[in-house]
Amino acid sequence: MATVQIVGSVLREPTREAAREPPPEPGNGFRRLSARLRALHPDDSSSARTEIHLLFDQLISENYSEGDGVAPEDVSALLVHACRLVPLNQNHLVSKVSQLIHHLLNRLQVIVDEQNLDFLLAYTISAIQQCSPWTHMAILQALAALVYCNGSKCQKYLPDLVGKTGLLIKLSDPAQSDPEVRRAAVHCMANLCLSVPGHPYLDEPYQSICFQTFLTTLQSPKLSDMDDITFCMLLQNALKGIQSLLNSGKMKLTQTEELGALLAVLKKAMFHGLPGLNIEIPTVLYPTPLPQYDGPPPSRPQPSESCASRPPVNKKKKAKVKPKKTQEGEEEDEEANGEIEAAPTTGRVHLHKGNTQCRSSPGVQSLPLDGSGAAGKDRVSSPCSSSSWKRVSSSESDYSDAEGGMQSKMRSYQAKVRQGALACFLSTIKSIEKKVLYGYWSAFVPDTPELGSPQSVSLMTLTLKDPSPKTRACALQVLSAILEGSKQFLCVAEDTSAHRRAFTPLSVMIASSIRELHRCLLLALVAESSSQTLTQIIKCLANLVSNAPYNRLKLSLLTKVWNQIKPYIRHKDVNVRVSSLTLLGAIVSTHAPLPEVQLLLQQPCSSGLSNSSSATPHPSLPDWWKKAPSGTSQEETTVNSPRGSSEPCWLIRLCISIVVLPKEDSCSGSEAGSAAGSTYEPSPMRLEALQVLAHLARGYFSMAQVYLMELGEVICKCMGEADPSIQLHGAKLLEELGTGLIQQYKPDSTIAPDQRVPVLLVVTFWTMMLNGPLPRALQNSEHPTLQASACDALSSILPEAFSILPNDRQILCITMLLGLNDNKNRLVKAATSRALGVYVLFPCLRQDVVFVADTANAVLRSLQDKSPNVRAKAAWSLGNLTDALIINMETPDPSFQEEFSGLLLLKMLRSAIEASKDKDKVKSNAVRALGNLLHFLQPSHIEKPRFTEIIEESIQALISTVLVEAAMKVRWNACYALGNVFKNPALPLEQRQVKKTRDSREQQPQDQKN
Repeated sequence: MATVQIVGSVLREPTREAAREPPPEPGNGFRRLSARLRALHPDDSSSARTEIHLLFDQLISENYSEGDGVAPEDVSALLVHACRLVPLNQNHLVSKVSQLIHHLLNRLQVIVDEQNLDFLLAYTISAIQQCSPWTHMAILQALAALVYCNGSKCQKYLPDLVGKTGLLIKLSDPAQSDPEVRRAAVHCMANLCLSVPGHPYLDEPYQSICFQTFLTTLQSPKLSDMDDITFCMLLQNALKGIQSLLNSGKMKLTQTEELGALLAVLKKAMFHGLPGLNIEIPTVLYPTPLPQYDGPPPSRPQPSESCASRPPVNKKKKAKVKPKKTQEGEEEDEEANGEIEAAPTTGRVHLHKGNTQCRSSPGVQSLPLDGSGAAGKDRVSSPCSSSSWKRVSSSESDYSDAEGGMQSKMRSYQAKVRQGALACFLSTIKSIEKKVLYGYWSAFVPDTPELGSPQSVSLMTLTLKDPSPKTRACALQVLSAILEGSKQFLCVAEDTSAHRRAFTPLSVMIASSIRELHRCLLLALVAESSSQTLTQIIKCLANLVSNAPYNRLKLSLLTKVWNQIKPYIRHKDVNVRVSSLTLLGAIVSTHAPLPEVQLLLQQPCSSGLSNSSSATPHPSLPDWWKKAPSGTSQEETTVNSPRGSSEPCWLIRLCISIVVLPKEDSCSGSEAGSAAGSTYEPSPMRLEALQVLAHLARGYFSMAQVYLMELGEVICKCMGEADPSIQLHGAKLLEELGTGLIQQYKPDSTIAPDQRVPVLLVVTFWTMMLNGPLPRALQNSEHPTLQASACDALSSILPEAFSILPNDRQILCITMLLGLNDNKNRLVKAATSRALGVYVLFPCLRQDVVFVADTANAVLRSLQDKSPNVRAKAAWSLGNLTDALIINMETPDPSFQEEFSGLLLLKMLRSAIEASKDKDKVKSNAVRALGNLLHFLQPSHIEKPRFTEIIEESIQALISTVLVEAAMKVRWNACYALGNVFKNPALPLEQRQVKKTRDSREQQPQDQKN
């Protein structure tokens, strides 16, 4: 008691010298108050309670920051001591110490250590059990702060907290009288479910209990005594809890009812508070290919079809009212977009063509979105109406400032619920199989409505109508996740022929959904003003384009996307520009070559800009992508110039400009990813442009070949830069160009000889590559991925051109590959083994006994590698090498067969036998090599005793492969190899071997389903 009185007297005496003292160092206030608190001892007197109250208040009111230098163990020790000073029968002090726990842990970002956590958890649990109900709110807040990221250390207390009769289960029950306590209990459970990598997670029974509690919370309607903001926070906490359970990876949604119930509440929460929507969602969503209707709209007269086909006149007038523009630097709440109210609508959302007004002026750029997501600058006010359900107030006196502030706050909380539901849905998508997810396709993806019928709500409803840019971006992320990898599901779509059946086939329904997705996303693209959301729209379009089967759909879908996206290549935001190039890359790579895309690529560069100018981020588009090569002034090239109309492919010219030409000042804003002082476009832009060029070289080589030498210069420039990523993409482009040239000269090529790139030009191209930075890339041991890509590029030389290359360049290629085959990196070794397998079939090399022998020894070494990928590439190369041996047998000159080493043949046979016992990827080529080797064996080899046993083993290995359970390709190759065995009349096949071989070949087609 004396201690308390002394400390109290010190507190009550003012110190005159304090004003002359230097400012306190960070953390000094905490340490001073902590020392005074630690000096106190438990005392039930009135003065002691007053002193403790005062110290708690000072600790709470102290100005803390995260970097104050306060050690976490000091905070934990202080809280333990504070709890020891407060008996549980002192309700006010218990409430105050709970506030202290909550404040210090949150403000200083402290995670309590296990020993102190054990005491504090026991204290707070006892406090909930013994203290008055009015203290429960503060105690639960403290408990939530304690268990945050500490769920793995709370195992001992889980039965008391989230057991079937646990405290949190009782307090979170919908029958709980205090809504704030219920919300705080759900918040505690959500924090408890938060997983920490590397630590044990909740046991399965507790996961199920928490999941059911969260699900029940989301399914329960708002009670009359609960205010709207508290209800929003309750929903947010429940959604965070489910998301944490799903993100842990331990929770599996295997039951249809369980998954259906979750998807139903998520769909309901996605539209929570969205103005103009009042929908009824069934309790459970069931997987079905048929559309699920969202319940009947409220009873009201339906407008006639003629009226529904156009917006009302008064809305058109309101669309012309210009709202007050936001001044630069003015902070707005993210969800409060001017003076916007919800117009009363039916439960359906009308999304008919032509009825959606643009949300923003195309000439006005959007403000950046605050990264925190809590508050930031919203979209710039626009003379266009947001959409048909929004109503812009013409007067600022429609409601008071207090009412406006509450409405703004309300909209913000409702938007956070929608964002939480979408984030939770994203976690759900990642935790279930795609084939399960696509059973619920019609519940979340729009379909083309029947004539006169309204559009059902879907993710596109949020994308088109949600006032919050962050919510729109979240909805697009979810839609992208659904579309990603959906090629197998969407490939059944087909609408090229007229539908004349009594029922609607699934193929027609999916095709209709794809068309509607295109329409809605393009509407969103035109209307969007937020750069971040715009990026998500374009990424979503790219996912759709990559997975949709355009070869089975009616024309014009890609044309509309193409014409709409072209202006955004000049957007001020670099992320929008990058995603625009990604979308163009997706268009030119999907089902290439498509006739529709071929026509689009041949359009003049100005085509499509005039009719899509409403979506153009800049009112006037400069001639950026038509910059002429060095020596031509920029003034000589204009949009209407002859060169503009005769350019073979404007997209290739655009990508070359992005990669090699200096950036323009007009699009230098928001240059994320560009090095300081860099004169070029940001690195992501250049990488994406190189990828588009690679896609064009792969799918539309007839257009790319016109720019062959210019692209060669681009590759040399890229591979000579310091950035490994740029070098890597340059090597990838070189590989695609080389592959395109090889395809032109294949025997089965349909390209007319006069349309092919001349061989001499190909020689010039590869001479430029080999005299440039390609050899340096092959020797760049610091970047093995680049080395591997350079090996792949080197293997794409046209054989006809290789034979004409200067002799020193040929030797350079061969020496490089043989040297890199002993590289320790498996990527490089695999790429080198494959490249040698390509070279060994070159006409000018396959009859070179020394090169074939060197290649054989290199491949045999790779077959012993530990990496399955290296062994698979080596086995493929061994198969190619033995193909070369068979081709050499057909030449009149027998010198090759005579000079080839018999000892090397023996080694090849033994390695192929061992490889035939490996994995299927290795085995399929090993048996091919065995068949070729047995076919190649000369009488001079067969006569030697050491070959007798190896021949027997080889035949037995082939027979075993045919009869064993393996992939169809493996068994087929083994059968083909056995056929090669019979082509060698010198082999001394016994009658029993012949019979066994024939029996195995006859049994093969009977066993295979193929």
